[in-house]
Amino acid sequence: MSEFAELVDAHYEALYRFGYSLSRSPDRAADLVQETFCIWAEKNAQLRDRSKAKTWLFTTLHREFLGQRRKMARFSDEPVDEGMMGAEEAPQEGAERQMDGQRAVELLGDMDEMYRAPLALFYLQQHSYKEIAEILDVPIGTVMSRLSRGKEMLRKKMVMEPSSGPKNLVETNPELFGKQHG
Repeated sequence: MSEFAELVDAHYEALYRFGYSLSRSPDRAADLVQETFCIWAEKNAQLRDRSKAKTWLFTTLHREFLGQRRKMARFSDEPVDEGMMGAEEAPQEGAERQMDGQRAVELLGDMDEMYRAPLALFYLQQHSYKEIAEILDVPIGTVMSRLSRGKEMLRKKMVMEPSSGPKNLVETNPELFGKQHG
């Protein structure tokens, strides 16, 4: 298997989940990942330390997302429609815990991108503060404060806006993250 194919196999799903958490659209997330790998194919020789490929890919995807969002805002009369938010379900620990997790992900989708991106990278993708700082191109202190403020905002929203769905029904979309895109 080629180095490129190994890289795609190793990072596609995580990049797709991150792209989806930013764009809230399956199609846009797939496009972001595809564009990220196209840029890698063109510029990977510039990366001296191959151990930083994962960080480079996430950084590139985030920059592509920001660039596309700026372009959409500049050339559209309509507000940017970022679709719906979704994420992989945590291991089952009871229906209420799943509903709380699902509700947190829904509320995360309503947050400003400044807080949504670091929260998604930290909690959904398990990146370190240092990696998040590199990906978002901000100081590590900024990452820490955005995570702290974002968690507090999310906590308040969870209390102020309880879920309207029934407690015994968990609606999920497992095929969203299980299918291969390409």
